[in-house]
Amino acid sequence: MAEGQIKVYYGEGKGKSTAALGQAVYYAGRGKEVFVIQFLKGRLSSDLDYLTRLEPELKIYRFEKTEEFYNDLSEKEKEEERINILNGVNFAKKVLKIGECDILVLDELLGLTDLGILSEEDVLQMLDMKNEGMELILTGRTLSEAVLEKVDAAFEIRAVKPEGKAAE
Repeated sequence: MAEGQIKVYYGEGKGKSTAALGQAVYYAGRGKEVFVIQFLKGRLSSDLDYLTRLEPELKIYRFEKTEEFYNDLSEKEKEEERINILNGVNFAKKVLKIGECDILVLDELLGLTDLGILSEEDVLQMLDMKNEGMELILTGRTLSEAVLEKVDAAFEIRAVKPEGKAAE
């Protein structure tokens, strides 16, 4: 990855977050300081505990308070989590602006636009505030044309053979 690029993993298939986390681990292993901010995934779960061993090079942040995924919450719980998510977005903006790390992964940031928590314009403004030397990796299901124009590389993740489909 060339310095200062913006990369996106998007699509309906599984593996977007895994690809982004793989990049995070790769760069942390090369001495880069990496921040991962995850959205829409609930509180940090035990399946990612092992990544905390990579601190201080790799730090994972989640601002949501519930254990459940956002889509599994009641409307009242969603409103409460929306506030927590926006706190995470504000933290991401600060990191983007001051260049607090070498690599910033915003996992499911694009999903926030799908749910109406952020607008496309909000995402574009965040891309514009990125510190020049920082690498930025975004994930989400959908990628708008306007965001696509601003990124350096976009990778569509899709299932060619969905899980559980037996060969005929």
